Amino acid sequence: MKQRTRMGGRGSARTGIRAAAATGLALATVATVGGCAFSRPRVHVPTYIPSPTSSSGYDPNDPTPTDEPTFSPSPTQETYDPDGRSDASGSNCDYSNSLRQFTYTVSLTNPSTTDSFSYDMAVNWMKAKPADGKAYGLHERSIIVGPGDTETYTAKYTVNQSSVGQFWYTCRITRAHKTRM
Repeated sequence: MKQRTRMGGRGSARTGIRAAAATGLALATVATVGGCAFSRPRVHVPTYIPSPTSSSGYDPNDPTPTDEPTFSPSPTQETYDPDGRSDASGSNCDYSNSLRQFTYTVSLTNPSTTDSFSYDMAVNWMKAKPADGKAYGLHERSIIVGPGDTETYTAKYTVNQSSVGQFWYTCRITRAHKTRM
């Protein structure tokens, strides 16, 4: 059996095709880089640009449209912050050994001149030294305050153990959730 070997040599058709493809690719690259092959799109810039105030009534110096009515809330639509702790203050933080009772005087002032509010209050007597976030006692109460009025009450918490000893404490209003009535 004879073995056949292909001896294409340098002048074969396959080598010619490769050379032609490489030459074409090189020419396309040079033409593209040089800007000859693909032209850039032309952009037309208008010579007249209409003024923003010409037809719409919009003035860039006054961004409020003149043809729309403005809205201002009426006194009955007064907004409020449901966290009413800024309306509350406390004084006379005390503990009575004989009564084994914490007391704290709480005052609530309703800043609204039109609405009554219900305040859902929480007062804590907290451990002060070391201040570790633990509470000795909690007092909760709801109270209604009329428009512009101030209501004052005394929050109380009685300790259940008979002997307390020496301790440090603070009084804190931890909640004053405010709801319109």
